[in-house]
Parts: sequence; structure tokens; C-alpha cells
Amino acid sequence: MKSPLIQELIDAFRILPGVGPKSAQRMAYYILERNKEGGEKLSQSLSHAVEKVGHCSLCRTLTEEKICTLCVSTQRNSSELCIVESPTDVTVIEQSGVFKGKYFVLMGHLSPIDGIGPEALGLDILAARLASQEVSELIIATNPTVEGEATAFYIQQLADAFGILTTRLAQGIPLGGELEYLDSGTLTQAFIARKKV
Repeated sequence: MKSPLIQELIDAFRILPGVGPKSAQRMAYYILERNKEGGEKLSQSLSHAVEKVGHCSLCRTLTEEKICTLCVSTQRNSSELCIVESPTDVTVIEQSGVFKGKYFVLMGHLSPIDGIGPEALGLDILAARLASQEVSELIIATNPTVEGEATAFYIQQLADAFGILTTRLAQGIPLGGELEYLDSGTLTQAFIARKKV
């Protein structure tokens, strides 16, 4: 029989995505048996982050400041606004170095079944930002899922109401990809989004 504290630790690890009972148990025992110092550091970092990290008042990404560093940067193009579903998406785009505009993070996608409507995604904040006429192009970078596409359509309608150009990230065949390995949805998108060469 496990001690209540060990079971509590195992259960705590299970809140992480993709961590099942066996993985949670391995992590808990690893920390207790081999790396108590690392466990203490993890505990302090987690506690500190949960206490101090909130949302940027402009773009809604995660930050410990009222306004994040990307939003306050004068080196960014304020007329281009990229809409993403999560702070992770911002990180991926920033690592590519290809985009120099600003962001708006939805923190999810429209999902009426789960009770996630426009208000939960901060689309009222986005509408106010679009009404300021600072943005001339809205780049939609939501995920190519049913919910992501529905969210993109809703945002496009919102941008159209303000007369703002809306673009969508291209979808289709990845660089270095081979046709025989593509699923039909990806191939369909590639044909729809084809361009003149």
C-alpha cells in the first residue's frame, strides 16, 4: 500500500497532458528516490509561475507583466496582427523568425459543445483592437481542425465588419514531403490553395 503523500504526488503528475498512471508513478518515484533537489526546484518554479504568470492585457499571451514584451516592442509591425490559438503557437512562430508583427492569443477555439463561445476567446477585446484602425492585416493562424476553421471563419467575419484585410496561413504539402504519404485532407487543401508559378 502506497503512502498517502506518494499517492498525492502521483495524482498531481496525472494532471499533465499525456501522463497516465504508470508515467506519473515513474516520475514520482524518480524524484523521491533519485532527485529530491530537482523535485524541490520543480516545486518552487511551479509555485512561483502559477502565482506570478497571468495574461497580457493586449494580446492575452502568458506573461508576468501587465503587457508582454512583444506588445511593447517598437520593433514590431503593429499593422499586422496574427491570430493564434495558444501561447505555444506564438513561441513556434517566433522561433521561425518569419513574422515581425504582433499577436492575439485566443487561448483556445470556438467549441459550443464545450461551452466555449466568442467571449471566452476574448473576441470582444479583439473587436475593440480592430475598431482602433491600427491593424491593416489580420493573419489567421488557427489550427486546421473543424473547430479551428470555424473560429477562423468567425474572426474573418469580424474583420470584414471593420474592413480589414484577412489572410490565412497556407496549408498543404510540407516542404520535403512526398505525395504518397499525404492524407486526403492535406492533399485537398494543397489543391485548393495552389498558386501560379
